[in-house]
Amino acid sequence: MGAHHEDHHHAPDSRGRALRLGVGGPVGSGKTALVAALCRELGPALSLGVVTNDIYTTEDADFLRRAGVLDEERILAVQTGCCPHTAIRDDIAANLDAVETLEHRFGPLDLVIVESGGDNLTATFSRGLADRQVFVLDVSGGDKVPRKGGPGVTTADLLVVNKTDLAPLVGADLGVMDRDAAAVRGGRPVVFTSVRREPSVPEVATWVSHQVRDWSNRPARLG
Repeated sequence: MGAHHEDHHHAPDSRGRALRLGVGGPVGSGKTALVAALCRELGPALSLGVVTNDIYTTEDADFLRRAGVLDEERILAVQTGCCPHTAIRDDIAANLDAVETLEHRFGPLDLVIVESGGDNLTATFSRGLADRQVFVLDVSGGDKVPRKGGPGVTTADLLVVNKTDLAPLVGADLGVMDRDAAAVRGGRPVVFTSVRREPSVPEVATWVSHQVRDWSNRPARLG
């Protein structure tokens, strides 16, 4: 049985700061495309910042800058030099520094999105880094993936199954994926989408908007 790493980081003081949204998932699942779509949809109404993670490059940040989804200065890249989950779960200092840099330069922000490097089903964000977590799968791995579980699939606040347009080409049954995801997620929401076909990602954008609203309206913590 695989080991699950305990999160030893304390959640930072949330008063007066942006909601921090972690976006994780395997390589090629569409994380960067989803982040780009969210920036396009939410940028006109919210003040945003983005932190991307790649092991050796700044490829994902460069993609977002070329796409013009935000002012370039609002997109920072972290080169982890190690397994992606290490930088979002175990040693989060570089990502925290990037998030705090954005908040210092452009604050007050409403939302900071932290995109993990491509990882596997065990990937989760430390609660010391992300207040909410989105995990992105795509259908190319087959309809068996949700029932394989793993912390990314089972515990993320939102599971996104992307590239639904490819399901007929790879023999993936979306109904099976929906059933199995519901069985392992304990009532947590699941959204099926194709960023390529529907770049406005309405269900995901609405969910994120609600999280930001709830975050900004939460009662002030005493003490």
